[in-house]
Amino acid sequence: MSDLSLEVVGFLVLAALVAGFVDAVVGGGGLVQLPALLIGLPGAAVVQVAATNKLASFCGTSISAATYVRRIRPDPRTFLPLMLAAGLGSAGGALVASRLPRSAFDPIILVVLVLVGAYVWFKPGVGELTRLRFQGGRHVAVVALTGVTIGFYDGAIGPGTGSFLVFALVGLLGYNFLEASAKAKLANWATNLAALVVFVPQGAVLWQLALPMAAANVAGGYLGARVAMARGARFVRAFFLLVVSGFVVRLGGGLLGWW
Repeated sequence: MSDLSLEVVGFLVLAALVAGFVDAVVGGGGLVQLPALLIGLPGAAVVQVAATNKLASFCGTSISAATYVRRIRPDPRTFLPLMLAAGLGSAGGALVASRLPRSAFDPIILVVLVLVGAYVWFKPGVGELTRLRFQGGRHVAVVALTGVTIGFYDGAIGPGTGSFLVFALVGLLGYNFLEASAKAKLANWATNLAALVVFVPQGAVLWQLALPMAAANVAGGYLGARVAMARGARFVRAFFLLVVSGFVVRLGGGLLGWW
């Protein structure tokens, strides 16, 4: 796409910066970045939007995942099977993404935005303490099932994956928020990498846009991970809900023909 205006590029780079920050702190950066790509690139194919989003997200997730590993040191007995299962699921989902019609994409994203926004609104205090609900082989089995299911969703569609992983690790497995965030970030890194293994050979990435967005996502991810270590995610919750609400209005209004 050589006809991108500076305004569109600036809007998408800013969205990538905010997405990297939000994703590192509370997960769900795709809820900012992917709707922004849908709005900024109305003529792009679904696979181009998904691939460009994945490239930018992968770079930001790499930085925040490394920061979490250094500071939190999550247990590899959980995050390794989670990463493997999520990566396999994501590769399968990415193959599906190339066959999704554009007309189906906006409604799916809108539903995900509403569901995750509602969850964040009504569950502000989840994950304060670790109380594991499964042990041994059952724990690994539930981790793997969680990874492959959410990984498939991430490869096919994507937004909210980080939040879904955190919610599953907290609500289903019983981890506290910070441990869940560290493991979710590693799994999200694996899903992004697996999807790119499918997307890049297809020539789907819009590199002239993906690279500046990747740089912005890295900056946001680094800042967000450091802030999460120091202050937690509560302060960013209101901002996250505000951004998600804005995209719900924008995408919902477009589907209803308001603009």
